[in-house]
Amino acid sequence: MPPTSRESHHKRSLRKGPFVVIPAFLFLWLIGVATGEPSRVLEQALQVCLSCIGIG
Repeated sequence: MPPTSRESHHKRSLRKGPFVVIPAFLFLWLIGVATGEPSRVLEQALQVCLSCIGIG
């Protein structure tokens, strides 16, 4: 049974959003890693946790 025009149109359409959002995310993520943000975030999280339990 041949596909209807609606089905064939649906298969041919390509979403462009992920092709823009994913590279932008990766670019910003690499900038954050290059500037040392992960270690800073972990240090702040540790400080908050220690403050919560009354040690820091």
